[in-house]
Amino acid sequence: MIQGSRLSLLIGLSSVVISLIPGIFLGLLAGFFPRILGPSIMRLMDVMLALPSLLLAVAIVAILGPGLINTVIAIAIVSLPSYVRLTRAAVMGELNRDYVTAARLAGAGLPRLMFVTVLPNCMAPLIVQATLSFSSAILDAAALGFLGLGVQPPTPEWGTMLASARDYIERAWWVVSLPGLTILLSVLAINLMGDGLRDALDPKLKNAA
Repeated sequence: MIQGSRLSLLIGLSSVVISLIPGIFLGLLAGFFPRILGPSIMRLMDVMLALPSLLLAVAIVAILGPGLINTVIAIAIVSLPSYVRLTRAAVMGELNRDYVTAARLAGAGLPRLMFVTVLPNCMAPLIVQATLSFSSAILDAAALGFLGLGVQPPTPEWGTMLASARDYIERAWWVVSLPGLTILLSVLAINLMGDGLRDALDPKLKNAA
């Protein structure tokens, strides 16, 4: 169980990092170029959001083949639209502020405006989204493993452990219950941490409290 937790958490963390970096970059491009690149990027994200996340992940893994690396790639692609949309919305809200106008008047180039001036002020919602996507990635990895499309036995992973133990549910219920309970507690703990980060990083919630 502990060995499986290492792999499940690694899948969640890796998929978040792999989807966060290109998601921020595409969101910055869509926000800074709303008429040129914005429509095409956002229409692609809308197409990805139109499909259920697990179904899209299953389709990607079916194309790439089962395995650890392909599972991480599939979950990262599924998580990508949320980062792109969130980054674009935050960027478009920041572009009208005075400090961005001052940076432009001071002669800041486009890369400096994107990554030094605007991006740090957009990180609070992205950090919260990354935390919540972490728990979703663990669930998706467990679902893919349960379906036989994720990490393959004998590599320990919570979803694969559930799939291997379902034949013994009548004789040894704890073999099935413990991996499921571990997934439940881990996802609940990460979601609570995400709620705490949202409350800590959102100044509007601080003022309301």
